Amino acid sequence: MNHRERFLELQSVLNAHQAFWRPAPFYIRRPDWCAHWPALADAVLGLDDATLERLGADPDANLAWLETLLPLAGQLGALCDVPRLAMRDLPPSDAHFDWHIPGRKREQIDAFAAQGPASRAPLLEWCAGKGHLGRRLAMTDRLPVRSLEIDPTLCEDATRLAARSGIEQTVLCADALDEASRSHVRDHAVLALHACGELHRSLVRTAAHDGAHSYRIAPCCYYRGAQDGYRPLSRDAALALDGNALRLAVTETVKAPLRIRQRLARDQAWKLGFVALRNDIQGEAIRPFKPVPSIWLSGDFVTYCRLLAEREKLALPETVDWARWLAAGEARRAEVRRFELVRHAFRRALEMWLVLDLALGLEEAGFEVQVGTFCDRELTPRNLMVLAQQAGGAAGKEDISLPA
Repeated sequence: MNHRERFLELQSVLNAHQAFWRPAPFYIRRPDWCAHWPALADAVLGLDDATLERLGADPDANLAWLETLLPLAGQLGALCDVPRLAMRDLPPSDAHFDWHIPGRKREQIDAFAAQGPASRAPLLEWCAGKGHLGRRLAMTDRLPVRSLEIDPTLCEDATRLAARSGIEQTVLCADALDEASRSHVRDHAVLALHACGELHRSLVRTAAHDGAHSYRIAPCCYYRGAQDGYRPLSRDAALALDGNALRLAVTETVKAPLRIRQRLARDQAWKLGFVALRNDIQGEAIRPFKPVPSIWLSGDFVTYCRLLAEREKLALPETVDWARWLAAGEARRAEVRRFELVRHAFRRALEMWLVLDLALGLEEAGFEVQVGTFCDRELTPRNLMVLAQQAGGAAGKEDISLPA
């Protein structure tokens, strides 16, 4: 199956089964699909906590479990199955390279840098942060690198780190979305590790004219820059996506420490408890509210609800059974997590559609493209990568080939 065939199949499946993935269980007490798939709804709600934790932490296990009740789950898994990209062995990094790099980020940089052979063109690191990725490849392949970053503080850090490493790294303090930044792309091998949303899509929108030697892109945070809805990159894209749908594609995370998971569980229960209280006062309705200041979650449930009620202009009764509404929030959270197993079965398919839209946009701009994973999901769930270079370029298609 080539990229376009996979893309169109995913698009067809996602369009035909929107009832499973568009409604957010946080806001919808019973998704509409429950009425048409009662056995699935009963099975999901009947899961014990241990099984829920296991399925929630393992997307493949979740798909396998769902397939017995929702055969479509098996098709989703097959459509999202892409190979691991070919890797090369990197020489050990200089002892100075690890300065200021968190351990997990360090592993992601090495995994990204190992994709494809040494570049034959100078490097351009897109949305570079402190320039760690560009510095790693410049040190490894003895190539000059330009690192483009908008944050002046990060640019200063990148310049200082480059000087310590003794490499040819030019730091460009500029906005990646500014049209003037396109001039840096020409004849460069462009690197984009987790450039968010429109920051990576902007590379594709003008790829036909920018004259890049090649692209290595690992996308992230697809919702950023899509406040008015997703603007496709390829000609056959016909899936309307708003911010909520785009956020679904990045809800999978690496399992956090127990302390953080317990705090997040409590925070969600408090929010759902407030929603239940408000619905009791104002009637059932979907009423999203803005993010809550973190300091409001440092106190107790009663104070949290009173602050939120004041902000949302909700008149509270003189007496409130706070224990009742806290219990209601905890019960709703248990339901939400179980219904989310069904919704989350579609998130990788949605992400794959978005990545293939990017890949097809580059193909339509004249590039030869490969799509695969560059690391295990345990390192980062945002492990999909697009490799592209000019069709018929001097480097040859074998430069980005996948293993047989």
